[in-house]
Amino acid sequence: MAGTDKQREMLADGPAIVLVEPQLGENIGMVARAMANFGLGELRLVNPRDGWPNEKARAAASRADHVIDAVKVYDDPAEAVADLNFVQATTARPRDNFKPVRGPVEAAADLRARHKDGQKTGILFGRERWGLTNEEVAMADEIVTFPVNPAFASLNIAQAVLLMSYEWMKTAPQAAVQPVGPQQTPATREHLNSLMAYLDRVLSERGYFRTEDKKPKMMDNLRALFTRPGFTVEELAVLRGVLTSLEKFTPKKPKGSGEGR
Repeated sequence: MAGTDKQREMLADGPAIVLVEPQLGENIGMVARAMANFGLGELRLVNPRDGWPNEKARAAASRADHVIDAVKVYDDPAEAVADLNFVQATTARPRDNFKPVRGPVEAAADLRARHKDGQKTGILFGRERWGLTNEEVAMADEIVTFPVNPAFASLNIAQAVLLMSYEWMKTAPQAAVQPVGPQQTPATREHLNSLMAYLDRVLSERGYFRTEDKKPKMMDNLRALFTRPGFTVEELAVLRGVLTSLEKFTPKKPKGSGEGR
């Protein structure tokens, strides 16, 4: 649809995702899909093993064609980041260098600030099997490390890209599709009073109130029960319907039968 395409184009900006020597076309496609989910559109590949274009990548991208069609291929990482002002490198292994290390939340916020200032930014992701070399990490301005289980720290490349893409989108929540719940109207005191009057009648008819002197306290307890959750008009209507149905098909009990103890 035209509206969807327009929104997709509007959200396809932000840092470039740079995959260094990716192996499987399927992984590249899943990376493209993750990027499209969270508003990123620029994918750069460094010496992909199976060449480019790759039909397996397009199939795995699940209609993220705007990302696949715009892919740029480079011979080496230095060429892929040459035009960028600021680069982050993702790695799970400790590195012997003096680069700052950030978590994904902090890293994404920094990228968003630089993006607003007009800087061109990018994120380096390494090979599926063993990530980035020390020399490739050295090209970056800082390191991003994910808070993962230290005994099982390896992430699939698409998972790593998805995590960073998600954190990127979180820095601009107004651009994302927001969850919309059903439109409901908060119940007024009039709605609640009507329900309580109904309960007073049907419960009295069925002997719920064991003695008249206990009835005021029991009604207070019922009112507190139905007031606390902050019911909506729609919820009270459902509850009223259930009680009415029970009233129709439940035999009346004589007063003082002790029900509801």
